[in-house]
Amino acid sequence: MRTFGLIGKTLLHSFSKGYFNEKFHKENINDAEYKNFELSNISEFTDLISKMKLSGLNVTIPYKESVIPFLDELTPQAKTIGAVNTIEFKDNKLIGHNTDTIGFSKSIYPIINGRNKALILGDGGASKAIKYALKILNIEHKIVSRKSLFDYSDISSKSIGYYDIIINTTPLGTYPKTADFPQIPYKELNESHLLFDLIYNPIESTFLRFGKTRNCSIKNGLEMLEIQAESSWNIWNS
Repeated sequence: MRTFGLIGKTLLHSFSKGYFNEKFHKENINDAEYKNFELSNISEFTDLISKMKLSGLNVTIPYKESVIPFLDELTPQAKTIGAVNTIEFKDNKLIGHNTDTIGFSKSIYPIINGRNKALILGDGGASKAIKYALKILNIEHKIVSRKSLFDYSDISSKSIGYYDIIINTTPLGTYPKTADFPQIPYKELNESHLLFDLIYNPIESTFLRFGKTRNCSIKNGLEMLEIQAESSWNIWNS
């Protein structure tokens, strides 16, 4: 039996386990299982891989960056991004990949419709992959976070008018805290804006719902997750 899994901190409502085990059932993949591995600290990673015979791992919040020192190699793309969401076990080496980029790119590309300036809300591991993807898509972008030079208090009606894509990479609004949302001036949004939320649970976050009331185009992160999951599966089976 090949064992795959997800490492993160709070995984009760995570996407990957359900997705992969349903995939294994539907596709009659009888030699594989997918488990959640909750780590209270990334230092527990070494113990996990020494005790478990693993065939591949996904990585989620908050370990996409902090897992890197534990890996033997990074793909050039993952090294450039500075974040890993997929770990390949190959020839006794742990190789870090990033499939968030392809997941995001393929999900957002059909609905860009000429928009070419983006605000990225949040500066964690996920935002690094989004930033990389936007660069490839030739979309001007700026990161907004409480730790950056440009924080939420700097988002004015003028800047909202300038940026026509707003991407939430923060966990604000994720189940069970569905009432939370990024603090931006929603009243300045209009039908020219596209709001993309990496959150998939709930299907329509408060961030997206506010955008919808302003006639924005909206999309959640479910398709992105499905694409990156399939990309991970391809890596593990290459």
